[in-house]
Amino acid sequence: MSRNTKINALLLLVVAALAVLPLALGLGDHKEEPFTGADAEAETAITELQPDYEPWFSPLYEPPSGEIESALFALQAALGAGVLAYYFGVRRGRRQGEARALAKTGDAVDAEGSAVDTSGADASVPAARAPGSKDA
Repeated sequence: MSRNTKINALLLLVVAALAVLPLALGLGDHKEEPFTGADAEAETAITELQPDYEPWFSPLYEPPSGEIESALFALQAALGAGVLAYYFGVRRGRRQGEARALAKTGDAVDAEGSAVDTSGADASVPAARAPGSKDA
């Protein structure tokens, strides 16, 4: 298993734990709505501390129900993920295209800008000697 595969598996395990542990441990059972968003928590805290507080701004659009609000948030998240995935895909494609173009011309250059041997021979391994030849 490669190092990247191990890291990805570990990250996936951490994300799964973050999603499952609050439910398994019963966090939020003492609340009316156990897993409300940060906005609702902040609104509750402000109302408890300053009952006469008036917000400075009002929303431009107030969805008619919480389900529609959740759907709009999910749509926003999906669009953002799509834009990011497209950007990283294009970036990777360009990098791979540049690498292929350099490999075709035989003028491959490493990250430091020095020429790379594309012949496939490993310079660190001594060349094989013909049988019967003497060492120099």
